[in-house]
Amino acid sequence: MSQDNNKISRVVIAGGGTAGWIAAAALSKKLGELLDITLVESEQIGTVGVGEATIPPLRTFHKLLGIDEKQFMRATQATAKLGIAFENWGKKGDRYIHAFGKMGATAWMCDFHHFWLHGREMGFDSDIGDFCLELQAAEAGKFATSPKSPVNFAYHLDAGKYAKFLRTFSERYGVTRVEGKISEVEQNHETGNIESLVLEGGRRINGDLFIDCTGFRALLMQKTLGVGFEDWSHWLPCNSAVPLQTEATGPAMPYTRSIAHEAGWQWRIPLQNRVGNGLVYSSHFMSDDEAIEKLLLNIEGEMITEPRVIRYQTGRRHQAWSRNCVALGLASGFVEPLESTSIHLIVTGITRLMQLFPFDGVSPSLVDEYNQQTREELEKVRDFIVLHYHVTEREESDFWRHCKNMQVPETLARRVALFEERAHAYQDSGELFRVDSWVQVMLGQGLKPKGYHPLPRLMSEAEMQKFQEGLKSSIRSVVSELPAHQDFIDQYCRSADRDTLVQ
Repeated sequence: MSQDNNKISRVVIAGGGTAGWIAAAALSKKLGELLDITLVESEQIGTVGVGEATIPPLRTFHKLLGIDEKQFMRATQATAKLGIAFENWGKKGDRYIHAFGKMGATAWMCDFHHFWLHGREMGFDSDIGDFCLELQAAEAGKFATSPKSPVNFAYHLDAGKYAKFLRTFSERYGVTRVEGKISEVEQNHETGNIESLVLEGGRRINGDLFIDCTGFRALLMQKTLGVGFEDWSHWLPCNSAVPLQTEATGPAMPYTRSIAHEAGWQWRIPLQNRVGNGLVYSSHFMSDDEAIEKLLLNIEGEMITEPRVIRYQTGRRHQAWSRNCVALGLASGFVEPLESTSIHLIVTGITRLMQLFPFDGVSPSLVDEYNQQTREELEKVRDFIVLHYHVTEREESDFWRHCKNMQVPETLARRVALFEERAHAYQDSGELFRVDSWVQVMLGQGLKPKGYHPLPRLMSEAEMQKFQEGLKSSIRSVVSELPAHQDFIDQYCRSADRDTLVQ
């Protein structure tokens, strides 16, 4: 069947997990009346399932689908995330938080950090984080959310439970789940388009458009359609992770911890009922046995699961959409988990597909536009991640010497030079990370600007002091009124007699 000459109404999602069920949930809720959606997955095939930290745009996605936040947080054992605490990244003993909030007050000519830099020159000894509500709330272990709440946050969640939650949601909106392993992918002999998935036992699942959510295997996109992969490991050398779950030993803090070590970093993610841990490393600089030993020496609480090694490759598929197949999640590429972007990239991938959905048939212009947007988005996320590794004072190990001295993408090199020369930071069109994110990480990693915008020099010392103290006082007032994060979670996620999945 030629997709260019046929209406598309049958969508087949290959693979479940987070990627598959996010796709199913979005398509069924928003386009369900126009599509017949089938998801094929096998309970015999495990999922990576360690993506337990998210970023704030997931809340917008949930609102789009009408998902009730309390129900979602109860079902996934979720806690709040106000940012990420980076420890030992700039140099050993350093610590900074990349928080999700805005810093200070911005003028149209320049951002707040220029005023902060001038204030430091005047002798005002403050930290840039003093002017961010989310950062101060995170440090205080406080959190609350309401329709009027000014706090910008994301979630820590159980990825396996999240997939189950979205499965229930999707099936309510008409998604058909088929249990089974895919043994063969059949293509049209003339066009090369995928026509059906053949399961073990011989059952055929026919479709017009296929979504590859088969993880690193990329069963449709790579093994069937032969779409290649652009390797980014020369910029992102970590290629392995060892996840491990432990029992909680204290109140859940509202932020993720990222603790650098001699060949990578370790994560700690607090959920309601446990803590997610993991060690990310490069197998070229650390063995699997060394990684497991290091992780076991740096955990708190009793182990719930046994450590297992996951090998991955950073980079992107040359095309995220090829013929009548779109790859989502790990099948389309992987940056790495440092800034918790994996689930977000699944959401933007399926959102982009819905905006460009080929109801009247796949056309080259749709495919090209989708691939271009996907490529640009991934490359901008990649640059932000590479920044953490490259801008560092650490040189005590081969790994960090490699990262500090490697040649980075030209797009990142230009950003670093602009900030180092004039403290100039920016957010590109369509870019995920805001100016505040770039500034927090560059300053946190030890990048010291030589100059800054002259506008703040128009302020006297008295005006600067009043300006800064007013901002800090306002933040202190809000934080003082917030409840402890653990108390909020205990109250907000308390079971109700009647839960509703959608509003």
